[in-house]
Amino acid sequence: GVNIISASRRTDIPAFYSRWLMGRLRAGAARYPNPITGQMVAVSLRPEDVHSIVFWSKHYGPLLEHLDELHARGYRACFHYTITALPRALEPHTPDWERSAEICRALAARTSPRHVFWRFDPILFTDELGAAHYLERFAALAAALEGATERCIFSFAAFYGKAQRRLSAAAIQYRDPPLDEKRALAERLAEIAGVHGMTLHACCQDALVGGDVLKAHCIDGELLAALFPDQPAITQAGGTRPECGCTASRDIGAYDTCPFGCLYCYANGRPELADARHRAHREESDALA
Repeated sequence: GVNIISASRRTDIPAFYSRWLMGRLRAGAARYPNPITGQMVAVSLRPEDVHSIVFWSKHYGPLLEHLDELHARGYRACFHYTITALPRALEPHTPDWERSAEICRALAARTSPRHVFWRFDPILFTDELGAAHYLERFAALAAALEGATERCIFSFAAFYGKAQRRLSAAAIQYRDPPLDEKRALAERLAEIAGVHGMTLHACCQDALVGGDVLKAHCIDGELLAALFPDQPAITQAGGTRPECGCTASRDIGAYDTCPFGCLYCYANGRPELADARHRAHREESDALA
C-alpha cells in the first residue's frame, strides 16, 4: 500500500544523510531497523508507493540542492524545521539560528509556507533558562520566520533516562516546571505566534491544549490530504507515544546515528556511539545504519 514516509524522528536525515536518501529514492527502496527488535524492515520508496515524505531536521542546507530532483521524481514533501536558539551547552553542534532562519525562508520559497512547520522544541527549564528566556527567543525567532511558516509546534522537555544522565554529567540543573507555569508560558507563546501569522500546537502534551494552544498532529493526515489532494487520504492513527496525534507512517531512520549531540535528545544514548555509527555509514547501503 501507499505509505507516509517519516525521515526521520530517529535521526537527522537532511543534515547528515541527504545523499543516502537520494540514493534510496533513485533505487526505490530502503531498509530500516525495527526500533524494538532491531530486525531489518524493507519499505518501497517508489513514488507511486509514497504518499508523501515528512522530513524532520535542524539543518536543511544539504537537502536544498536535492529538492528539484526530489520533486521532479514525483515525490511530495513537507518539512519540520527545529529552530530553538538554545545555548551551545545544550545544543553543541546545531547551526546558528540566524542561518537556520535564512534556510527556512529559502525552503518556504521553494515549496510554500504551508509545507514548512517550525518546531520550537524542546522548552527546557534550567537554573539559567526560564520563561523570560524562552519568550525573548521565541519572539525573535517568530519575527525572523514570519511568512515562512503558518504552524509552530512546541513541547516541554521530556526527561528520558539517557537525557537525564547527559544533563547531570554536564552539571546542568534542569527542572520540570509545574503545569500552571507551562500553561502560562504556552498562552504567551500562542499570542506571539498569532502576531506573526502562525498557530501554536502542543506536541504530546494535551494538558496544555486550550484557548489558542492547539493539539499537534506532527504527521497530520488531514493536512497532508489538503496539501496533496491528488493522493488518497491516509487517516489511520499511528501515535508513537502517549498523547501523540500523528497519522501512521513508516520511519526510515535509525537511532544513535545523529552527530548533533544535543544533550536533551531521546534518540541517542552515548554521543560516541552516534559519532561512530555516522562514520561507519555507507552512502550506497540500502540502510542508514
